[in-house]
Amino acid sequence: MALPASEPSVVAPSRRASLTAEGTNRDAFEPLDWLLFISPGLIWGTSFLFIAESLKHFHPGVVTLGRMSFGFIALAFSRKARSATIEPSDRKRIVAMSVSWLAFPMTLFPLAQQKISSGLAGMLNGSITVFTAIVATILLRRLPGRSQLFGLGVGAAGVALLGIPSIGKGSSSAVGVLLVIVACCSYGVATNIAVPLTQKYGSVAVFWRAQAIAIALTTPFGLYGLTGGRSEWNMRSGVALLALGVLGTCIAFLMMTALGARVGSTRSASLTYLEAVFALIIGVVIANETVVTLEVLGCAVLLVGAWLTSRADRAS
Repeated sequence: MALPASEPSVVAPSRRASLTAEGTNRDAFEPLDWLLFISPGLIWGTSFLFIAESLKHFHPGVVTLGRMSFGFIALAFSRKARSATIEPSDRKRIVAMSVSWLAFPMTLFPLAQQKISSGLAGMLNGSITVFTAIVATILLRRLPGRSQLFGLGVGAAGVALLGIPSIGKGSSSAVGVLLVIVACCSYGVATNIAVPLTQKYGSVAVFWRAQAIAIALTTPFGLYGLTGGRSEWNMRSGVALLALGVLGTCIAFLMMTALGARVGSTRSASLTYLEAVFALIIGVVIANETVVTLEVLGCAVLLVGAWLTSRADRAS
């Protein structure tokens, strides 16, 4: 799929030099924005299911290294990924993005899902939008627009409604919850760092290089997981890991970084609200999970929150 939003665009030098930047479109979402908003939410709605399936036979380190390796290989077929030249001043930013968006949080999530249920992990994942907004407010020195602030509040309420019934499903521990929260904080930083880099070089070139760095950083943990009988081959788990890598750690990330360059970090991060909705639907359809009234209400509230954040950002 072609991603017009991932093409380099003209951005003021002062913005390029900053840790984050405004999106190129602060008006209400256009059709392309909605495509880039909904598609990653749908793909990542399956991610917790794929992680859970992979963990049945693979060590967490193998899951982390495997998903990034498959994503890197898939993206290597793109000429744009290989041909771009990154300025020396921006290479440290790509390293920071690689650590905060890939290597660090993607190591924490499989570890966390050994201690907490997938439903609880999905609920906590909705906090990414809040952390992203906090970091963006600090770096841009402005609050989000009125609609975005209202949408953040509504979305947070929806995440809570959706996640409350899932807390009692499966195992739960304070350590697992803490790991997910720390990972979500890291995502909030990375989402902001990615905006000016994507505007300058395009999402394909930036993300492919970030994947390469993340693979190097997580290889020791992955090799550890492959030794000592900690992992065993299984076709079903292998297919889940392949799908997690190609879809979740390649296509979805490219689309979200392209969206962030267009509409800014906070509005793009709100797609995690849709991710929670899709995760619930997929759980019902594929895993035959039951749904209670509170979860249905939570989905409706989340959709309202997502719509509010998509409105024009009029803050100055």
